[in-house]
Amino acid sequence: LQPGLAATTGLEVDRARTIDFMGDEARVYATPMLVRDIEVACRNLLLQHLDPGEDSVGTRVAIDHIAATLLGMPVTLTVRIQAVEGRAVVFEVDGRDAVEPIVRGQHARFIVDVAKTAQRLAAKAQKAKEG
Repeated sequence: LQPGLAATTGLEVDRARTIDFMGDEARVYATPMLVRDIEVACRNLLLQHLDPGEDSVGTRVAIDHIAATLLGMPVTLTVRIQAVEGRAVVFEVDGRDAVEPIVRGQHARFIVDVAKTAQRLAAKAQKAKEG
């Protein structure tokens, strides 16, 4: 992994990705779904370069959702590794729909050993039961 490594993901804003609280005429890409799509894009880039048994978890999201994207519009998300410090990876994120830029920002992920993470989570679940 090194800074500069990038990937582009294309998707369409389907109904499940939109807000519903302003009526059908105002169904636009929901910020929480945009964040999810950014996380997936970054994780997918990392997975191409990780060892078997490794994965990553999100640790930080800092974005500006700068334009509304209508239901049915295509979106392109570009994620680029900005920094790698040990197991911590910071991504620069840019996205646009068919008309204009819609998002810019950063996302950080931490590379984990899946088996060790499962053990830590099981230990925490046990503590929660006892506490």
